[in-house]
Amino acid sequence: MTLNQMKLVLVSTPIGYLGSGKGGGVEVTMCSLIKGLLSLGHQLIVVAPYGSVLPSGCSAAEICLVSGVEQPSWQHQERDAPMLIPPDGLLLKLWEQAIQLGKSADAVLNFSYDWLPLWLTPHVTADLFHLISMGGVSNVMKSLVEDLSKSNNHGRLAFHTYCQAADYCLSKEPVVVGNGFDLGKYEFQPSSGGALGWAGRIAPEKGLEDAVAVASALGERLLVWGVKEDLEYAAVVEENAPAGMIDWRGFLPTDEFQRQIGACRVLLNTPKWNEAYGNVVVEAMACGVPVVAYDRGGPGELVTSGLTGWLVAPDDISEMTAATSRINEIDRRECRVWAEKFASAEEFAQRVEDWISSIIKNKDASIN
Repeated sequence: MTLNQMKLVLVSTPIGYLGSGKGGGVEVTMCSLIKGLLSLGHQLIVVAPYGSVLPSGCSAAEICLVSGVEQPSWQHQERDAPMLIPPDGLLLKLWEQAIQLGKSADAVLNFSYDWLPLWLTPHVTADLFHLISMGGVSNVMKSLVEDLSKSNNHGRLAFHTYCQAADYCLSKEPVVVGNGFDLGKYEFQPSSGGALGWAGRIAPEKGLEDAVAVASALGERLLVWGVKEDLEYAAVVEENAPAGMIDWRGFLPTDEFQRQIGACRVLLNTPKWNEAYGNVVVEAMACGVPVVAYDRGGPGELVTSGLTGWLVAPDDISEMTAATSRINEIDRRECRVWAEKFASAEEFAQRVEDWISSIIKNKDASIN
């Protein structure tokens, strides 16, 4: 087997099965990369929670399903929270399988933002690689990432954006691979007269209330897609909005989601934290929908003001409202062109292949 035809084990998040929506952007990232790596001729084994389904067109990948208790997400814990190990934990069981499978694979690629795979890296014979999916939201995770960087394992870490990587005190320049999408699943829609849209997990760090404030200021309806991860938060947002203004659309499969969001005239992106990337930003642009986003985290590297939307000062609702009023100045075709140039599944898979193969080629030397 050549380095251009690697056998890779891909390990999913222990927060929910693929297709549940619980894994948020990690699910989209992983499914896109599976398809992209298969198109490059790699052999894949996907280790994922029971109930997971591979994306269409990916039957060439093998899937290993594991049962267990889901791991609590770090994004809903305090920054200084300790590591948690639930009884019969899914995280442990996923990695029992991954380590065994990794013994006969070229590399094991971890997608989860969890302590165990990072801690295991210097202690197992399998070659572990980590696509870090969040910024430094946990002191435990931040310390583990930084310790790997300071050891001879820096090269095993990759990030989605430079803004995300800057959350960590790394010993060397970060490996940044961006992200990618199966753009064949996203249809360009040229019409610019639709509603306002917002998409993401319904949780405080996503800042839905700011998008609601913009819609209220403009006297418009707001279409909202995503899992209501924090029901209390969702209820408070709705109580504070004009009656009937929020149109809850829920979590939808990609084909239906892209059809609906593609009919919007703009996507509002209002993160209250340092987004690692901003999947929904690119999904919208792939459909031709321009984006008005806070210049915070990953979206600040994705949106080009005046070309694919507008970047505004973080938490500045007035500026976001004004920018939204100007959205018809944006040529929707430029949004699709950007996605094709920088965020296709094929380009993403190539960047990931280059990252992993560069380390494997030098595995007999120090990883740096």
